[in-house]
Amino acid sequence: MIFLKTDEEVELIRKSSLLVAKAHAEVAKMIEPGVSTLKLDQRAEEYIRDNGGVPAFKGYNGFPNTLCMSPDSQVVHGIPNDEPLEEGSILSVDCGVLMNGFYGDSAYTYAIGSIDAETQKLLDVTKDSLYKGIEQAVVGNRVGDISFAVQQYAESHNYGVVRELVGHGVGEHLHESPEVPNYGKRGRGPKLQDGLVIAIEPMINMGVKNIRQHLDGWTITTADKKPSAHFEHTIVVRQGKADILSSFEWIEQELNKK
Repeated sequence: MIFLKTDEEVELIRKSSLLVAKAHAEVAKMIEPGVSTLKLDQRAEEYIRDNGGVPAFKGYNGFPNTLCMSPDSQVVHGIPNDEPLEEGSILSVDCGVLMNGFYGDSAYTYAIGSIDAETQKLLDVTKDSLYKGIEQAVVGNRVGDISFAVQQYAESHNYGVVRELVGHGVGEHLHESPEVPNYGKRGRGPKLQDGLVIAIEPMINMGVKNIRQHLDGWTITTADKKPSAHFEHTIVVRQGKADILSSFEWIEQELNKK
């Protein structure tokens, strides 16, 4: 069942999504070689709770933490730990918030210190592929138009597009219909209508598209152990142009200060 949101509900989702964005900015302030993902996770939880939200992921199907923290070859759902981050690595951070009865969800992949040009290109292409998908999230298109745009752009750079993990509707539940794959055919899938709120989240691998799940039941890594990047926005479908409810603005202000 696909639920379209009223303008009032969209604004509540925007508030949740902007709290996610500001929690990300708190992570961005602290992220550097030597800091542990657990320390970043604790700061994000504290910030979310101090600002009237509840971490959406903590306890979700038994997930133990506030943030999914996935370094290097981990694609998504990595569990924060005490190990210090290393110079030259990358870290996908996925954050969700529940506030006023509605969820917000957004992910960003961070460079830890200086990274090589090949890895920076993976981050740039993955982020650009997100915006290519968002461009298609307009009334009258179909989910497949978003999926095709992401896939075509990523694969034009010879990257692998993860199949098993997808974007999704967002609202009173963290994951709602429809699923929003990062691969597919134009003109296929559910029709996009005004008020449809979805999370678009390309997960793009430097090498093959194949993934493996770890014994912890959560952590997903690339099959060839090459790096993977992940960017995600929560958006609402509108006539002519999607409205992005989450934001990377505060994250990038903090990163640009470094």
